[in-house]
Amino acid sequence: MNLTKNVLTKEVAAPIANASNTDTNSDRVDMSGYNGIRFITPITDCAATGVATITVEQNTADSDTGMAAITGGAATATCVVIDDLNNHLLIADVYRPQKRYVQVAITSATANIAFGNTIAELYDPIKKPVTEDTTVADSVEVAGSA
Repeated sequence: MNLTKNVLTKEVAAPIANASNTDTNSDRVDMSGYNGIRFITPITDCAATGVATITVEQNTADSDTGMAAITGGAATATCVVIDDLNNHLLIADVYRPQKRYVQVAITSATANIAFGNTIAELYDPIKKPVTEDTTVADSVEVAGSA
């Protein structure tokens, strides 16, 4: 009953340096074989009034052209006091997207925000066990402890 056998984890976006005008897309993810996906993006630095957002987008084709935001698929946080969002996460979880390919748009506005690596977790697979993605260097599963 390990999560690793039921969730495909992959790194889909590299860290993003401080900026007040970030507009970057993650790698596109093919949802065939999975019912859900969760994107996790850490905020690593923030300036007061900075706005950090991740928005899940979808498309029938494996292309940035034609990607459209999923209604309700955005997670947003605003920095009130310098560094108050440091080491916090933005998480967007979509179950059964209507289109095969998804990505997350990572944006910042108003003041500087920096982001860490974005991770995607594909879950509720049609076929089990799940084989780890090539972006995973190593994983271990342990049952019980001594």
